[in-house]
Amino acid sequence: MNRFTTATARAGLGLIAAALMGLMAIGPQPPAQAHAAYPLVPVIVSTADGAAGQTAAHAVVRSGGSVSRRLGLIQGFAGMVPGWALLPLVQLPGVLSVTPNASMRLLSSTYSPTSDVASLYNTAGIVDARYMWSKGITGKGVDIALIDSGIAPVEGLKTSGKVVNGPDISFDSQFANLVYLDGYGHGTHMAGIIAGRDDTAAAGGYATDTTSFLGIAPDARLVSVKVADQTGASDVSQVIAGIDWVVQHRHDNGLNIRLINLSFGTDSRQSYINDPLAFAAEQAWRAGITVVVSAGNDGQAATGLADPAYDPLLLAVGAVDTNNSLLRSDHTIAAFSDYGSVSRGPDVVAPGVHIASLLVPGSYIDRRYGAAGMVGDRFLRGSGTSQAAAVTTGAAALLLQENPGATPDQLKKLLTSSAEDLDNAAVASQGSGEINLKVGFSTALSKTVQHFIPSIGIGSLELARGTNHLTAGGVTLTGEKDIFGATFNTKKMAVAEITDSAWTGGVFNGNSWTGNSWTGNSWTGNSWTGNSWTGNSWTGNSWSGNSWTGNSWTGNSWTGNSWSGNSWSGNSWTSADWS
Repeated sequence: MNRFTTATARAGLGLIAAALMGLMAIGPQPPAQAHAAYPLVPVIVSTADGAAGQTAAHAVVRSGGSVSRRLGLIQGFAGMVPGWALLPLVQLPGVLSVTPNASMRLLSSTYSPTSDVASLYNTAGIVDARYMWSKGITGKGVDIALIDSGIAPVEGLKTSGKVVNGPDISFDSQFANLVYLDGYGHGTHMAGIIAGRDDTAAAGGYATDTTSFLGIAPDARLVSVKVADQTGASDVSQVIAGIDWVVQHRHDNGLNIRLINLSFGTDSRQSYINDPLAFAAEQAWRAGITVVVSAGNDGQAATGLADPAYDPLLLAVGAVDTNNSLLRSDHTIAAFSDYGSVSRGPDVVAPGVHIASLLVPGSYIDRRYGAAGMVGDRFLRGSGTSQAAAVTTGAAALLLQENPGATPDQLKKLLTSSAEDLDNAAVASQGSGEINLKVGFSTALSKTVQHFIPSIGIGSLELARGTNHLTAGGVTLTGEKDIFGATFNTKKMAVAEITDSAWTGGVFNGNSWTGNSWTGNSWTGNSWTGNSWTGNSWTGNSWSGNSWTGNSWTGNSWTGNSWSGNSWSGNSWTSADWS
């Protein structure tokens, strides 16, 4: 995403030299000729701290501009600034960046969800969610745990009771202005796909509503379990902790968690039978929670599905490219979608290319990719098995409302048996085919019980990471250690998971990771002082600083109209996202 710098401001905006002479801060009255020549420019301003943000906001107002909303995630704000004032704004002490705000482009007035095949309006039609809505099936009564980067209270997810905050066990949890929020932007994008709903949508009228934003299961409730921070950084130990928390607290506080969406995966170096991440996911499955996971995004080059999707017990989802057509007969398997192996491929596939879902203004993804991927003023396009998994999670919620007694095995069978085989696509790439809710609606539950070799989970945490490692203060997190540097004994952890005792209050693996009670609709968090990084060790060096590399939720490159990452493994939580 482009930034306004001293050089670009001069070149791109043709600032009048007389208007800038001597201006190191924005004065209250702009030169008349500059004000007339340069219209207001929509920007996002990021600052070093709250004081700098306040100073910059005051300067914008004095210049004749305006501040439309505060963005606490970046200690800044969005607003309108006269063109003549951009350079002085950049030069203010504490201003880190002044970025063009793509979310305020005129494109918003021309975007039509009904004519965009990749909109949620049409995606819901492709998988026959709109048909389900017409039958009164909207996901009501089904709670879905979203283990991701958090959920921001943007339009479409702001309705009271739509989102319940579970624990924030990300690194953001130590900062009051970041806790629970989605500074990265991935979780909110997934949440919109699964169960977004505008307040303008009227109950009973979803099927014919052409203007409100609606996810696949608009009346389902989301439980946000935040494991990734504002840069996308997370470790496998955090994801395991998140899954274990969901299992133990699935019926807390009036919850009815029946699904986990995990658009995540690593390139594990061990069999699912020994893998601790796969084992944790299996315990959720055996507790009655259907675990929907993204297959991975290495395409035909993949040697197998990502971890934990490679566990055959779970519901692994690949991505469909609609080729800009509403007809399933025109659909193909997306080039990035993992083909899996002879023994294990995706179970089903779902639309996953250029899906337009909710954007978090000012988030990492917005600042980096918003200019290229924005549609309208609220949505960002994303492509990957992450999006496909989210579509399928929403679909599963609809089927669960219709069949509330379905076991995970039965729900998986219902989705696979009702899927539509895609012509000219290998079984290894599509499994049973593209999900079809209309057929699923009329298909009776079977007495299916899966018989696979179960995971025992006593392998290596380090091997479960594959090539995905966090680095802080020059020290890389490796070996059998969690984020606190505490020994992670997979044998002991497996026993604790089997007995629903991996968490004791807010303590996981011997350290206090989060709070131990509910306050309102949030699981209260702790500050990790005392039991935190300070004084603990990863590889002989104590944790220091808050800077992370290895960004496990980010992609690797921007290619054409897609963010082409390496699945949710290596350096990627997001697949081939953000186009």
